[in-house]
Amino acid sequence: MKPVALTIAGSDPSGGAGIQADLKAFHQFGVYGEAVLTLLTVQNTTEVAAVLTLDPGFVTAQLRAVLVDIPPAAVKTGALGNAEIIRAVAAVLREARLPLVVDPVMISKHGAPLIAEEARGIMLEVLLPLATLVTPNLPEAAALTGLTVDSTDAMRDAARQIHDRTGAAVLVKGGHLQGAAVDLLYAGGEFHEFSSERLWTPNTHGTGCTYSAAITAGLAIGLDLPEAVEKAKSYITEAIRTNPGLGRGAGPVNHHAHPLQ
Repeated sequence: MKPVALTIAGSDPSGGAGIQADLKAFHQFGVYGEAVLTLLTVQNTTEVAAVLTLDPGFVTAQLRAVLVDIPPAAVKTGALGNAEIIRAVAAVLREARLPLVVDPVMISKHGAPLIAEEARGIMLEVLLPLATLVTPNLPEAAALTGLTVDSTDAMRDAARQIHDRTGAAVLVKGGHLQGAAVDLLYAGGEFHEFSSERLWTPNTHGTGCTYSAAITAGLAIGLDLPEAVEKAKSYITEAIRTNPGLGRGAGPVNHHAHPLQ
């Protein structure tokens, strides 16, 4: 049977981020993708004009409908919008006990908030302890820990703090640093470093969504966590390198990049 992965996230009508990016990444890894919507956005490569969160009960109903009929081998969450949706998703996933990748999406590429300020603590309290892996970028790691995360040493400190608080493995993404693009995975009490050359391009819309979706797909096809991160890192690097140059702003990456080189 074909492996299945589920994304629980928001919609990007321009196709570069959110569930649209997740489903494209799943497909490239040979994984059947399912999607539960949490919020709708009005956005393109230049702006996010509006965000509409869905009713938590409707999110729960979507999630239960999927799990009872086509249960996934792995799940990821993206933009969840508010505390009520976070609690609703966590309640169902606590019962399901599936491998879970949490991308703690807080701010869009254009600077628009995708989660209410008060919901960050709820995420730490009820969702992250269910996660197999948490994948914050530097601003998200800082928001989750209260630390200034501006170096690889600070990334290590943030990863340890999030792990100690939640028990989850943590991948801190160093895309906001200078120099090589270094990501640090803290899992099983050890650090694993994943480095690639820095690619100077404005077309990085949806990189976080795509990266975490690729990791989720790797878990769904049976890779262990470090190998899933390694394959996903290779995929997202090539996707950025070969971006199609679409749109008038921060364009999308190339989701057709080969994932399993």
